[in-house]
Amino acid sequence: MSQATLISKRHRGAASPAPAHPEAAPVPNRLLTPGVKVLLGIMAIGLSFALARFVSGLSAVTHLTDQYPWGIWIAVDVATGVALAAGGFTTAALVHIFHKEHYEVVVRPALLTALLGYTFVVLGLLVDLGRYYNVWHPMVPSMWSGHSVLFEVGICVMFYLTVLYIEFLPLVLERIRGRVNLPGGLSRLNRAVETGLALADRTLGRVIWIFVVLGVVLSCLHQSSLGGLMVLAQTKMHPLWWTPILPLLFLLSAVAVGFPMVIFESMIASRALGRKSELHILSPLARIIPVILFVYLAFKLGDLTLRNAWGYVLEGSVQSWVFLIEIGLGVVTPMILLTRDRWRRSPPVLFTAATLVVAGVAMNRIDVFLVAYRPLYADKPYFPSIGEIAVTVGLIAGLVFMYRVLITLFPVLPREEEA
Repeated sequence: MSQATLISKRHRGAASPAPAHPEAAPVPNRLLTPGVKVLLGIMAIGLSFALARFVSGLSAVTHLTDQYPWGIWIAVDVATGVALAAGGFTTAALVHIFHKEHYEVVVRPALLTALLGYTFVVLGLLVDLGRYYNVWHPMVPSMWSGHSVLFEVGICVMFYLTVLYIEFLPLVLERIRGRVNLPGGLSRLNRAVETGLALADRTLGRVIWIFVVLGVVLSCLHQSSLGGLMVLAQTKMHPLWWTPILPLLFLLSAVAVGFPMVIFESMIASRALGRKSELHILSPLARIIPVILFVYLAFKLGDLTLRNAWGYVLEGSVQSWVFLIEIGLGVVTPMILLTRDRWRRSPPVLFTAATLVVAGVAMNRIDVFLVAYRPLYADKPYFPSIGEIAVTVGLIAGLVFMYRVLITLFPVLPREEEA
């Protein structure tokens, strides 16, 4: 029985009929395809630059300076990666908290995407940190600082990543239960191991709702805290992006990109694996997106009005054009495309709209951390080095590769005949 069914029955009474849940299964496709081999090559290149960074320091691989202490490793690997992993907590809230079991089929892929996204965010952060070996400090209560926004980001990411791995445990147990076959003399422990696995599965079934709620709360906290970091840099940011409500805008944009990211990932995976697209799930899911985008756009435009910042939109600078592209293509266009039911049922239109939202939120994070950021005494503008680009692309390739490996090993996607 799925976790959503367990939670639903406890909240609404065991007498309620359990919703049908398509059985998930490992993907039978061959793993080492030519595309996967290309991913491995890209990962090897990125790893070589990462090793050079750890051996020779940041200056040997990056263009980072005292004026530009962060670059694409923060803007793309961390800030964008965290935002695009929002599908995990938005779908968990939709299914497990609001009891929309119709969408349960997309929860496991969204959970896996979030788990891998946050894992690689941490890996990217380790490469970027000057003293990466001190990354464990937020876990020590004596080093906590209740006045630090960065501390809130760090501790929430650590806790949420732990929650994600706990939420993934039922999939692991489902895969290995009933298949324990220890070699040689250890075979006598097969029954004991199976009993322990069954006990762990039952225990998780009873308490998993706690981690679901905790995951949603932690996500809301650190998604907004990422915006709070840049509120401190008012004198170093362009007025089109700096605002005292930046934490709220970061949270709203993360919620807005959650379902489009689920649609984007699902349609890409279906195409790559030769599976039938889950359009009967994705099209109804897309009805929610224009509402969230409208709320985000209303706060965005209302903030410009209250701060009298509309003049910067029409000033003709690079920042003003980038801002118009971000809002026009990343918010307004997909909001229009997804308002008609006929367009939502069209795979090309649905995929285009989801891709635009994903690209728009990614662009927003890059704009906030790089395009809008202008240090007071910079000698030259920042542009990422070959090493920075190689590590970032290598991390993205690693995420895609691990997604491919895990859907092959564990029951993440529904059986192909039920997809």
